[in-house]
Amino acid sequence: MNIHEYQAKALLRSYGIPVSDGRTVMRAEDAKTAAGELDGPLWVVKAQIHAGGRGKGHFKEPEAGEKGGVRLARSVGEAAEFARQMLGRTLVTVQTGPAGKQVNRIYIEDGSDIDREFYLALLIDRKDSRISVVCSTEGGMSIEDVAHDTPEKILSFDIDPATGYSDFHGRRVAFELGLKGNQIKQCSAIMKNLYRMFIEKDMDMLEINPLVVMKDGNLKLLDAKMAFDGNALYRQPDILALKDESEEDPKELAAQKFDLNYITLDGEIGCMVNGAGLAMATMDIIKLYGAEPANFLDVGGGATREKVTEAFKIITSDPNVKGILVNIFGGIMRCDVIAEGVIAAVKEVGLRVPLVVRLEGTNVELGKDIIRNSGLNVIAGDNLADAAQKIVKAVKG
Repeated sequence: MNIHEYQAKALLRSYGIPVSDGRTVMRAEDAKTAAGELDGPLWVVKAQIHAGGRGKGHFKEPEAGEKGGVRLARSVGEAAEFARQMLGRTLVTVQTGPAGKQVNRIYIEDGSDIDREFYLALLIDRKDSRISVVCSTEGGMSIEDVAHDTPEKILSFDIDPATGYSDFHGRRVAFELGLKGNQIKQCSAIMKNLYRMFIEKDMDMLEINPLVVMKDGNLKLLDAKMAFDGNALYRQPDILALKDESEEDPKELAAQKFDLNYITLDGEIGCMVNGAGLAMATMDIIKLYGAEPANFLDVGGGATREKVTEAFKIITSDPNVKGILVNIFGGIMRCDVIAEGVIAAVKEVGLRVPLVVRLEGTNVELGKDIIRNSGLNVIAGDNLADAAQKIVKAVKG
């Protein structure tokens, strides 16, 4: 789960980590009052979406102005005007894709007198099952570009969970960034609190870009991106309360309510499969025969008729879906339950695209009989390859 920058900064502030003072605006008419509560003389106006690259992004609507989603204002009035231009508009960045995301929130914060910018991140190293620290002197830039162009400017190391964080970890980061004197102590304190927050809040990723040295020599975090382990949200009610459903895919939200593992993709063939491995294989074979999957959907090993029905509804709600492939191996799951769910869903929502069903395993003959006797125009697949070829042919003509 991701959160907005203004939410991340509130969390950082609660851990005693230095960030700029700011205000959140959801209505254009409130922007001038919000900006007036800050000291100035510079104000930074930031579009709040769950995507990076906002500063280099562009708006689809010409009335939003030519500048990106992060703008520097030199008066309260200018800050309010920037907020008015951005609210309700669609911001396109390298991470949103061409569709972009609508800006429903603006964060206005005090400007900062910056001397130097750095990059800092904590993330899960899944290879070693440890928290990894990544830092670089090239702050304010995409870390992917730094890794490609000047990889020698990136320091990365893991923290042993048996010993946890120690002050030398913070000093190692400080020395790598070329900090001096009291800045080393500040960096160590910031690192200690970031690590504690990362552990206590079940984070997957914490990215600070940039971490800056101000002209007065003090450190401050100017931007923050946070991602949290979705499987741990049951013990993080305060984090779960920060979830912005307007930033989520409606189909993925619906899937979560029925404990379905669903991810929207860009293809034209909807997939309903039980088991993550089989789902991956199904998507691969669709690509092998010349088409693209429209989704990843794992209904799980213990899916009920109701879950299957909801899964089918979610697939058919995607306007890009031109055909559907149901591929079920009945191990824990029974093929007759899948068949009943598919039939119920088709009768409820209708069938406007070709449907190929491949069943194998427990109660397979009963499942096939249910589909065969349903009176619906369903194409049977003898095996995975046959089913994939048939749905691709039906979609591609």
